[in-house]
Amino acid sequence: MSKKQQEEKKADAQEQTTAEKETETQPEEKEKETQNETDEKEVKNEQTALQKAEESIANLTDRLMRTAAEFDNYKKRSAREKDEVYSVAVCDTINKLLPVLDNLERAVSAGEDTGDCGSVLDGVKMIKKQFEDALQEIGVAPIDAVGTSFDPEKHNAVMTAESDQDENTVLEEFMKGYVYKDKVVRHSMVKVSN
Repeated sequence: MSKKQQEEKKADAQEQTTAEKETETQPEEKEKETQNETDEKEVKNEQTALQKAEESIANLTDRLMRTAAEFDNYKKRSAREKDEVYSVAVCDTINKLLPVLDNLERAVSAGEDTGDCGSVLDGVKMIKKQFEDALQEIGVAPIDAVGTSFDPEKHNAVMTAESDQDENTVLEEFMKGYVYKDKVVRHSMVKVSN
Protein backbone atom coordinates (compact mmCIF):
# COMPACT_ATOMS: atom_id res chain seq x y z
CA MET A 1 0.00 0.00 0.00
CA SER A 2 1.28 3.32 -0.92
CA LYS A 3 1.71 6.16 1.33
CA LYS A 4 -1.10 8.00 -0.34
CA GLN A 5 -3.49 5.15 0.18
CA GLN A 6 -2.48 4.90 3.79
CA GLU A 7 -3.14 8.58 4.27
CA GLU A 8 -6.53 8.29 2.55
CA LYS A 9 -7.40 5.32 4.70
CA LYS A 10 -6.30 7.22 7.76
CA ALA A 11 -8.37 10.26 6.70
CA ASP A 12 -11.40 8.02 6.07
CA ALA A 13 -10.96 6.50 9.52
CA GLN A 14 -10.76 9.94 11.08
CA GLU A 15 -13.87 11.09 9.22
CA GLN A 16 -15.67 7.95 10.29
CA THR A 17 -14.57 8.49 13.92
CA THR A 18 -15.65 12.13 13.76
CA ALA A 19 -18.98 11.12 12.26
CA GLU A 20 -19.41 8.47 14.94
CA LYS A 21 -18.57 11.02 17.61
CA GLU A 22 -21.07 13.48 16.16
CA THR A 23 -23.69 10.73 16.03
CA GLU A 24 -22.91 9.83 19.62
CA THR A 25 -22.96 13.51 20.70
CA GLN A 26 -26.35 14.26 19.15
CA PRO A 27 -28.29 11.83 21.38
CA GLU A 28 -26.41 13.14 24.42
CA GLU A 29 -27.33 16.72 23.51
CA LYS A 30 -30.92 15.71 22.86
CA GLU A 31 -30.94 13.89 26.17
CA LYS A 32 -29.55 16.99 27.90
CA GLU A 33 -32.16 19.19 26.23
CA THR A 34 -34.93 16.78 27.26
CA GLN A 35 -33.54 16.69 30.80
CA ASN A 36 -33.42 20.52 30.89
CA GLU A 37 -37.03 20.73 29.69
CA THR A 38 -38.09 18.18 32.31
CA ASP A 39 -36.20 20.09 35.01
CA GLU A 40 -37.85 23.35 33.95
CA LYS A 41 -41.30 21.73 34.08
CA GLU A 42 -40.58 20.31 37.53
CA VAL A 43 -39.38 23.72 38.76
CA LYS A 44 -42.53 25.37 37.38
CA ASN A 45 -44.72 22.68 38.98
CA GLU A 46 -42.94 23.10 42.30
CA GLN A 47 -43.23 26.89 42.08
CA THR A 48 -46.95 26.54 41.37
CA ALA A 49 -47.35 24.12 44.28
CA LEU A 50 -45.38 26.48 46.54
CA GLN A 51 -47.54 29.42 45.49
CA LYS A 52 -50.72 27.43 46.18
CA ALA A 53 -49.36 26.36 49.58
CA GLU A 54 -48.50 29.98 50.45
CA GLU A 55 -52.02 31.08 49.43
CA SER A 56 -53.51 28.28 51.51
CA ILE A 57 -51.39 29.30 54.51
CA ALA A 58 -52.48 32.93 54.08
CA ASN A 59 -56.15 31.87 53.91
CA LEU A 60 -55.84 29.62 56.97
CA THR A 61 -54.00 32.33 58.91
CA ASP A 62 -56.75 34.81 58.03
CA ARG A 63 -59.44 32.34 59.15
CA LEU A 64 -57.55 31.68 62.38
CA MET A 65 -57.27 35.40 63.12
CA ARG A 66 -60.98 35.93 62.43
CA THR A 67 -61.93 32.96 64.62
CA ALA A 68 -59.71 34.23 67.44
CA ALA A 69 -61.31 37.68 67.18
CA GLU A 70 -64.81 36.17 67.18
CA PHE A 71 -63.95 34.07 70.24
CA ASP A 72 -62.56 37.11 72.05
CA ASN A 73 -65.75 39.04 71.26
CA TYR A 74 -67.82 36.07 72.48
CA LYS A 75 -65.92 36.01 75.80
CA LYS A 76 -66.43 39.76 76.30
CA ARG A 77 -70.12 39.51 75.42
CA SER A 78 -70.59 36.53 77.78
CA ALA A 79 -68.89 38.41 80.62
CA ARG A 80 -71.15 41.45 80.03
CA GLU A 81 -74.26 39.25 79.94
CA LYS A 82 -73.19 37.44 83.13
CA ASP A 83 -72.64 40.75 84.92
CA GLU A 84 -75.99 42.00 83.70
CA VAL A 85 -77.84 38.86 84.85
CA TYR A 86 -76.12 39.08 88.24
CA SER A 87 -77.07 42.76 88.58
CA VAL A 88 -80.69 42.03 87.68
CA ALA A 89 -80.81 39.16 90.20
CA VAL A 90 -79.32 41.31 92.98
CA CYS A 91 -81.73 44.16 92.21
CA ASP A 92 -84.65 41.73 92.22
CA THR A 93 -83.58 40.34 95.60
CA ILE A 94 -83.12 43.82 97.05
CA ASN A 95 -86.58 44.83 95.82
CA LYS A 96 -88.07 41.82 97.62
CA LEU A 97 -86.29 42.75 100.89
CA LEU A 98 -86.85 46.53 100.88
CA PRO A 99 -90.54 46.32 101.90
CA VAL A 100 -89.39 44.45 105.02
CA LEU A 101 -87.10 47.36 105.91
CA ASP A 102 -89.94 49.81 105.23
CA ASN A 103 -92.22 47.91 107.62
CA LEU A 104 -89.51 47.75 110.31
CA GLU A 105 -89.16 51.52 110.09
CA ARG A 106 -92.95 51.90 110.42
CA ALA A 107 -93.01 49.55 113.43
CA VAL A 108 -90.25 51.52 115.18
CA SER A 109 -92.03 54.78 114.42
CA ALA A 110 -95.38 53.42 115.68
CA GLY A 111 -93.77 52.14 118.90
CA GLU A 112 -92.15 55.52 119.54
CA ASP A 113 -95.40 57.39 118.86
CA THR A 114 -97.79 55.22 120.89
CA GLY A 115 -95.57 53.62 123.49
CA ASP A 116 -97.72 50.48 123.09
CA CYS A 117 -95.43 47.43 123.01
CA GLY A 118 -98.26 45.04 122.07
CA SER A 119 -98.91 46.70 118.74
CA VAL A 120 -95.15 46.89 118.06
CA LEU A 121 -94.86 43.14 118.74
CA ASP A 122 -97.74 42.44 116.36
CA GLY A 123 -96.06 44.62 113.73
CA VAL A 124 -92.71 42.84 114.16
CA LYS A 125 -94.44 39.44 113.83
CA MET A 126 -96.02 40.59 110.58
CA ILE A 127 -92.65 41.82 109.34
CA LYS A 128 -91.04 38.48 110.26
CA LYS A 129 -93.71 36.68 108.24
CA GLN A 130 -93.19 39.07 105.33
CA PHE A 131 -89.43 38.48 105.45
CA GLU A 132 -89.87 34.69 105.50
CA ASP A 133 -92.18 34.98 102.49
CA ALA A 134 -89.57 37.10 100.66
CA LEU A 135 -86.89 34.47 101.36
CA GLN A 136 -89.18 31.70 100.17
CA GLU A 137 -89.94 33.68 97.01
CA ILE A 138 -86.24 33.79 96.07
CA GLY A 139 -85.79 30.07 96.81
CA VAL A 140 -84.42 30.15 100.37
CA ALA A 141 -85.94 27.62 102.79
CA PRO A 142 -85.30 26.89 106.49
CA ILE A 143 -83.58 23.63 107.45
CA ASP A 144 -85.70 21.28 109.56
CA ALA A 145 -83.77 20.58 112.74
CA VAL A 146 -85.62 19.77 116.00
CA GLY A 147 -86.62 16.10 116.17
CA THR A 148 -84.57 15.09 113.13
CA SER A 149 -81.41 13.03 113.08
CA PHE A 150 -78.20 15.08 113.24
CA ASP A 151 -76.80 15.75 109.74
CA PRO A 152 -73.34 17.38 109.67
CA GLU A 153 -74.09 18.64 106.16
CA LYS A 154 -76.93 20.79 107.54
CA HIS A 155 -76.41 21.06 111.30
CA ASN A 156 -73.63 22.43 113.47
CA ALA A 157 -73.68 20.78 116.93
CA VAL A 158 -72.69 23.31 119.59
CA MET A 159 -73.96 21.28 122.58
CA THR A 160 -74.81 17.74 123.57
CA ALA A 161 -77.15 16.59 126.31
CA GLU A 162 -78.47 13.39 127.89
CA SER A 163 -81.92 12.57 126.58
CA ASP A 164 -84.45 9.78 126.38
CA GLN A 165 -84.56 10.31 122.58
CA ASP A 166 -82.40 8.34 120.14
CA GLU A 167 -78.72 9.17 120.01
CA ASN A 168 -77.78 12.01 117.61
CA THR A 169 -81.29 13.45 117.58
CA VAL A 170 -81.50 17.25 117.43
CA LEU A 171 -83.05 18.40 120.72
CA GLU A 172 -82.96 22.16 120.33
CA GLU A 173 -82.17 24.74 117.67
CA PHE A 174 -80.27 27.86 118.73
CA MET A 175 -80.05 29.45 115.30
CA LYS A 176 -82.00 28.49 112.18
CA GLY A 177 -80.15 27.22 109.15
CA TYR A 178 -81.16 27.91 105.56
CA VAL A 179 -80.70 26.30 102.15
CA TYR A 180 -80.87 27.84 98.71
CA LYS A 181 -81.99 25.13 96.30
CA ASP A 182 -79.67 22.24 97.36
CA LYS A 183 -76.86 24.44 98.75
CA VAL A 184 -76.59 25.14 102.47
CA VAL A 185 -76.43 28.91 103.01
CA ARG A 186 -76.09 28.65 106.79
CA HIS A 187 -75.91 25.58 109.05
CA SER A 188 -78.40 25.24 111.93
CA MET A 189 -76.74 25.61 115.35
CA VAL A 190 -78.20 22.79 117.45
CA LYS A 191 -78.07 20.77 120.67
CA VAL A 192 -77.80 17.01 120.04
CA SER A 193 -78.68 14.03 122.25
CA ASN A 194 -75.90 11.64 123.20
